[in-house]
Amino acid sequence: MSEIFSAESIIVNLASKIELKWIAGSEDPGRPLHEVNASEHATLIGHLNLIHKNMIQVIGKTECQYLQNLEDGYREKTLSQIFTGGTVAVILTDGLPVPDILADFANNYNIPLLSSEAPSNEVVDTARYFLNAMFSHKEIIHGVFMEVLGIGVLITGESSVGKSELALELITRGHRLIADDAPEFTVVGPGILDGRSPGILKDYMEVRGLGVLNIREMYGENALKLHKFLRLILHLQRMNIEDRANIDRLQVTTNSRTILGVDVPETLLPVAPGRNLAVLAEAAVHNHILQASGRDASKQLIDLQQ
Repeated sequence: MSEIFSAESIIVNLASKIELKWIAGSEDPGRPLHEVNASEHATLIGHLNLIHKNMIQVIGKTECQYLQNLEDGYREKTLSQIFTGGTVAVILTDGLPVPDILADFANNYNIPLLSSEAPSNEVVDTARYFLNAMFSHKEIIHGVFMEVLGIGVLITGESSVGKSELALELITRGHRLIADDAPEFTVVGPGILDGRSPGILKDYMEVRGLGVLNIREMYGENALKLHKFLRLILHLQRMNIEDRANIDRLQVTTNSRTILGVDVPETLLPVAPGRNLAVLAEAAVHNHILQASGRDASKQLIDLQQ
């Protein structure tokens, strides 16, 4: 996946996190500077490196001292290397004063020079997290994403099966909404999916018959969670009399679903009149947590009977 990367997009996405200021370089901050491939975000940002170059070079106290100690001719050669070869921006950290020569090179090569009061390690770590999220593959899945008993749970099922109603009852029981209807998932590490709400839908939930509800205003800040790692899918499925008769009463019906190459456990939650889905959902999550720690009630009971 390729994205158009601009200096303006750096500032808009990171300024509130690390207080970036525009110092010099690039007459048009919105013009495309580079096409960034999502598979390359390991080298997207990092401390100054002239061998394995980062697209965004970070200059902290150590790097600045190194540049100041160079002889004039070699310093200019080094700065030329910094501002060429695919560099899309340079960030000066630790509240360091901006050397005139650095601003001159930024203007000459039309490369944005930004500054931050934050320490270089904090800038690299924070920027890497948010930029990786910007350029990672994403998938939107129809369902309700919640934090239930401390883990990320995605509630899925066909239209009008009761996903929003279940989510609303879970909220009243102290669990937290992350995203209704269209949660967005991103791979943030090996086997790890992070889910969050698209900005425009954050705080809102649509419930058939009630319309759109503002969960923040109705239930307060504690009813919401910004993001969470996805650990379990609860799939709601309507069951007729024949289906209910065929359910295995000893073993939970568990499958797995692959999202962006990550296998996620999926538990089937039968929907039928008279069943308290909120209690069943909590029990399913409790059971998943126990099974993940090696405690399987069904296996324990079977072992006792042998």
